[in-house]
Amino acid sequence: MAMSMSAVPAAHPASDSVLLELWDGLVATAPDAPAVIEAADGLTLGRRALDQRASEWLAAVAATRSLKGLRVAFALPNGATWMSVFLGLLKAGATPVPLDASEPPLSQRELARHAGAAFLWTGETLEPVGHARRDLRPLCVVKLTSGSTGVPRALPFTQGEMLADARQVCRTMDIRPEDTNLAIVPFGHSYGLGNLTVPLLAFGVAALCVSAPLPHAIAADVARWRPTVFPAVPALLRVLALSDLPADALASIRTVISAGSALSAETAQTFYQKYHVLVHGFYGSSETGGISYDRSGEATLAGRSVGTPLEGVSTHLSTGQRFCVESAAVFTHGNRRRSGAGFGQYRPADRAELNTLGELVLLGRAGRMMKIAGRRLDLAEFEQSLRRVEGIQDAFAAPHPDQPEELAVVLATTLPVEQVRTRLRGELASWKLPRRLMVVAEFPLTGRGKTDTRALREMLRRESE
Repeated sequence: MAMSMSAVPAAHPASDSVLLELWDGLVATAPDAPAVIEAADGLTLGRRALDQRASEWLAAVAATRSLKGLRVAFALPNGATWMSVFLGLLKAGATPVPLDASEPPLSQRELARHAGAAFLWTGETLEPVGHARRDLRPLCVVKLTSGSTGVPRALPFTQGEMLADARQVCRTMDIRPEDTNLAIVPFGHSYGLGNLTVPLLAFGVAALCVSAPLPHAIAADVARWRPTVFPAVPALLRVLALSDLPADALASIRTVISAGSALSAETAQTFYQKYHVLVHGFYGSSETGGISYDRSGEATLAGRSVGTPLEGVSTHLSTGQRFCVESAAVFTHGNRRRSGAGFGQYRPADRAELNTLGELVLLGRAGRMMKIAGRRLDLAEFEQSLRRVEGIQDAFAAPHPDQPEELAVVLATTLPVEQVRTRLRGELASWKLPRRLMVVAEFPLTGRGKTDTRALREMLRRESE
């Protein structure tokens, strides 16, 4: 029998190896239960087989050295090998540092050093990349933030913190040990760690790694393997909503989740009309894990909010529409902010407010203000108003590259630019009309599925040349 969520302590204290203890229990009680399914080659790896692979990998790479307390980076696509390396490092007492598989080798080494890693697993050997300094406090993983505002930040988490995040996610989203996750989101991203990796190791929720992240490949994998939970990102949901797949292509999926960036109400509605499955908006951060979730899917369908806090998560609004997140999942390594219960506290960079239903409404990032003809314009609120214009899926606003007192805007829309200008003139005050307006079919994304704001700024800059 699989371990139930309620059998796991909800909060600290937890042992330094609690995740491994839970995994060992899962292997002992149901050794042949599916753990990782690789759709591309039809491989189904059971728990015992995955555990053996992890032990074999560890024996091969650490035969002559101790990895205990060391950080080890690796960059692999989703699959049994990724999970074997992650689990093998935990068995060694090392700290995994997952990197994007799409990063080139030189960038991998730079990111590994930035995260304090002693070694980088190249797929063949452990390559030294930094000083072999051992963490005094046992850790579970080092997350790397997306780096949207600069150099990625390395965030260490304990096994207890990662378990708390997965537990809060699974309880709130009703993800059960007998479920199978459709694993397209990378295992090593914060979203993937909380929704895919730790739920597998702690609760036995199997992960189906797709043959390709394309509509027809996804539909074929769903038809064969019957996954029930789909953690997704907005760009993928939009592609699926506009595809030529039949209405029953995702018939086995009970829960569709959208996180990573804002999902437009238009995409949520198109997806629902096509597949008759509501999308549930999910909001979180690397520092805190999951924060809020739209339990019914209605708020996402209406574009109203990102739902209410997860079970075990508290949010406290403060001045300037900023808010503080408190839970057992918030990072504490290098973070001095604590609640009375000893949990970590963190203030995300986003601004928010509560609507009359008690739901969290995001208002954009803090500190994005500009002056136009003596008037102050909050760029985050302005982008929100643009997204409400019919036919506009997403919006990005910034000072004009050549004239900083003027406004420049990039919109994701299929409408021609002159039609967009006509609609904006009917919706906006004249001083808010952008001096430069670019339209694109879709916004560029980072490797983590978030809007690539640096690429958008570069587009605006190139347009001015």
